Amino acid sequence: MTQLTITARGVFVIAVTPFHPDGRIDMESCDSMVDFYLEAGATGLTVLGMMGEAPKLTVEESRDVVARILARVAGRVPVVVGVSAPGFAQIKTLTTMVMDLGAAAVMVAPPSSLRTDDQILTYFRQVAELIGDVPFVLQDFPLVTNVQMSAGVIARIVNEHETCVCLKHEDWPGLEKITTLRRDGVLNRRISILCGNGGLFLPEEMARGADGAMTGFAYPEMMTGVVRLFDAGQMDAARDLFDAYLPLARFEQQPGLGLAIRKYVLAKRGVIAHDSLRKPGAALSAQSRQEVDALIARQDARLKELN
Repeated sequence: MTQLTITARGVFVIAVTPFHPDGRIDMESCDSMVDFYLEAGATGLTVLGMMGEAPKLTVEESRDVVARILARVAGRVPVVVGVSAPGFAQIKTLTTMVMDLGAAAVMVAPPSSLRTDDQILTYFRQVAELIGDVPFVLQDFPLVTNVQMSAGVIARIVNEHETCVCLKHEDWPGLEKITTLRRDGVLNRRISILCGNGGLFLPEEMARGADGAMTGFAYPEMMTGVVRLFDAGQMDAARDLFDAYLPLARFEQQPGLGLAIRKYVLAKRGVIAHDSLRKPGAALSAQSRQEVDALIARQDARLKELN
């Protein structure tokens, strides 16, 4: 597998981890999920991200899921694997394991214990030394990690470490951060910036200089369509497409329920066999399911108008 580079662009879909109702990993659904994401136009996949229930997997299960997805991808697109963990021993073990399996890069988020700029910079110096020449994605997701990384700190990490090839930008609000990082002289090279938050701000992020998205949404074709239209210079069409999906994307971004909503829709679409979350995990009420169904119906009607 070719390693991830600073030219990464498009949509790297954050893959869910499918489970059977009894909590076993559903490997057959891993296959159908990969097929679906690639047919939707994904230019890459990200596995074991924060919405992939990675902390609920054993190391052996993590290996098996990554191996299954990489086998199904068969080199068609790069696969990034999340290896964030409390300790360096686990990060090193996971990194070696997934790169040996054929991953293109790893993704690392700062642990919530970091408070100062010096602590953040020291942490990523140690990470870069730990994983050697493995390319990594720097995940900036303060709403979950509670670690605030300024544009200046991100720039220092990128400039100090050639192996930092991509920023997963997931600050909120964070548009000014993208603008700052894209200014001449801030970075010593132009790295890939792929954005998160379920694609909620994708048109604005693209306009600010992002290269696409690295996030999940039950309709990844929205994100790939927005990026494709933006690249073609059709910004009004990109926004019209985005607007059709926005109500459901907003609903899916609810903290604590987002993954349950995403899995419900993916199961409803036949992408995965079950909408099960491994415990502990929130389940959707009947009323919430009805609300999702209503949003999908309105979304479908709006898309027919656009077409």
